[in-house]
Amino acid sequence: MSPSPVIRLHADDAVLIARTSLMPGVEVSPGVVTSERIPAGHKVAIRPIEIGEEVRRYGQIIGFATQPIAPGQHVHTQNLGMGDFARDYAYGVDVRPTPNFDLPASFLGIRRDDGRIATRNYIGILTSVNCSAHVASMVADVFKKNPFTGHNPLADYPNVDGVVALTHKTGCGMTQDEPLTLLRRTLGGYARHVNFSHVVVLGLGCEINQIGGLMQEQKLAGRLREMQIQEIGGTRKTTEAGVAFVREVLEDSNKATREEVSASELIVALQCGGSDGYSGISANPALGVASDLLVRHGGTVILSETPETYGAEHLLTRRAVSREVGEKLVGLMRWWDAYCEREGAEMNANPSPGNKAGGLTTILVTSLAAMAKAGST
Repeated sequence: MSPSPVIRLHADDAVLIARTSLMPGVEVSPGVVTSERIPAGHKVAIRPIEIGEEVRRYGQIIGFATQPIAPGQHVHTQNLGMGDFARDYAYGVDVRPTPNFDLPASFLGIRRDDGRIATRNYIGILTSVNCSAHVASMVADVFKKNPFTGHNPLADYPNVDGVVALTHKTGCGMTQDEPLTLLRRTLGGYARHVNFSHVVVLGLGCEINQIGGLMQEQKLAGRLREMQIQEIGGTRKTTEAGVAFVREVLEDSNKATREEVSASELIVALQCGGSDGYSGISANPALGVASDLLVRHGGTVILSETPETYGAEHLLTRRAVSREVGEKLVGLMRWWDAYCEREGAEMNANPSPGNKAGGLTTILVTSLAAMAKAGST
């Protein structure tokens, strides 16, 4: 018996998901045949949908019909859009005790002096501005294994996993409010990341994101070395200084050793990339199972892309450990609303052209798919 050409995700859904690309005339439900080509991973209607009517996938609202849709028609951006609807946040009603494993798993981690556990041991070359990105990359490249000769500059330092350049495209001419604050917070997170044994920050010297301001605002004094291209005397000299810094700290970085530690020390952040109509019914649910397993071992899982919970936050609030926690999540969604209004943007612009080509129509369906990574805890 050949498999069905479509996938039904919930009894309340008015759409099915094309398992493969479907040509016109394919029966997808009793008495319903495709009236046009349905790309793989896209949605096909199985009953009449009136203009303004809600459309569901996973049993949840993913948008509203912007024009009448007939059975067998392709349901996508041409006839499906966003709309307001009430959500029942039902704070905490689905909270269940998490049954921890009797024997938690372990892994070989690196215990830092402050007690935190690392999974890798890198030396970081951080940049305050895009103007120093090239220097940072040149410093890191010195310590990469040569793909032609096989020479490995880190061969004598087996406990050092690599030298990493952390570059970006901003920091020079920028507004000194929210964008600068966000950049500095991000750079501060890198500088404090447990997977770095040592970090140097490279700047040009005249940028808006001054290293001194970064260090003060993020309380990084004593945590990292700083170098400025204009102060040192140009690209070549700064590259040499950066290489010298790495060589200076390699011996100390190599002192890191691995030991068996509990999986409860793990914190895993999950993000989306290249999502399509299959992600929410394949890879993401598998990650959800993995998330539940890690939580049962005492570990922590984070949905790190908060915009990709937008519109589906009511499913997470049901699992919030308290009303206060749930209201914080809802408050974050309202912050995104205010941010988009202020910037003249809209949350529904989140799905990229690639996402849409793969069958994701609105931010709602994208968020529902992303939520599958959260498991059930």
